[in-house]
Amino acid sequence: MTQYSIAENFNQYFKIRFADTKELRQEAYKIRYGVYSTELGWEPENDLQMEIDECDHYAYHCLLEHRRTGVFAGCIRLIIPPPNDPNKQLPFEANCLQSAKKEVFDTSSLPRGSFGEISRLAVLASFRRREKEKNIPYVLNNINPETIYSEEERRNFPNIAMGLYLGGISLASLCQHQGMVVMMEPRLNRRLKRFGLPFEQIGDVMDYHGQRAMFYLDKKNFHKDLTEQLEELYAIIHKDMTEQIKLVNFGKNTPFNIPNIDLSNHF
Repeated sequence: MTQYSIAENFNQYFKIRFADTKELRQEAYKIRYGVYSTELGWEPENDLQMEIDECDHYAYHCLLEHRRTGVFAGCIRLIIPPPNDPNKQLPFEANCLQSAKKEVFDTSSLPRGSFGEISRLAVLASFRRREKEKNIPYVLNNINPETIYSEEERRNFPNIAMGLYLGGISLASLCQHQGMVVMMEPRLNRRLKRFGLPFEQIGDVMDYHGQRAMFYLDKKNFHKDLTEQLEELYAIIHKDMTEQIKLVNFGKNTPFNIPNIDLSNHF
C-alpha cells in the first residue's frame, strides 16, 4: 500500500479556498455562526444565521473545502486595516491594548497595512467528531448519507485547524506583511511552537473569550521553522493560494499588497 505524507494525505481530502466572492465569504460567516453563536454562545443569534462584525469590511477570508462533498469544513480570516483610515482598528487594538507589553514588541511601530490580525478560526463540529461518535449519522447542508466521513478522512480532521493557520500565514506572506498578531490561549501557542510557528507573547494573559494573550509572528518565522511535513503542507497551500489570489501593489512607498476583491457587499 502506498504511504502518503501528512501533506499528500491532507491534500487528497482538503483544499484551501480564498473567499474572493460574496458567496464564499458568506460560507465563512455561516461557519462562524455555527461555532461562535450556536455552539459557544459568544455572539448573538440572528435570522440570517451568519456571524459578521465591522472588521469583515477590511478582512480577507480563507476556507477549507472537503473535496469529496464540497462541504466547507472551516474558515479563518486575516484582517488588514486600511492604511488611510486610522479609525478602522484590528480587534486586539480595540479590545486588548491595555494588556500589551510594548517593551517586548510595540505594534504601533509598524506601518498601517503592513501587518494584520488572524482571527475567527472556526471548524464545523462535524469535522471535530471524536472517534467513538463516527457511527452516529448526520447530514450537512442536505447532503446525502455519503457525507458521513470514512476512517481515513477522519484521520485528517485534527490537521484542519493547522491547515487553516497555514492558509492565513500564506495570505500574509503574499501580502508582504512584516508580521501578524493573534489572540490565543498560551497552551495553543505552546502547541504551535512544537510545529514550528514561534509566536512571541507580546501581551499579558487576559479574559478575552477565555484566558488569552496577544502573540506576534514575524515574517522571518512565517514558515522557515515548520517541521518537514508541515513545510510540505505549507508549500501546497501557498501554491494554491498564489494561483487563486490577484494582488494590488501600492508601490515602493507602501510596502505591501492587498487582494484585489470588492469587500463592500457582504449580503
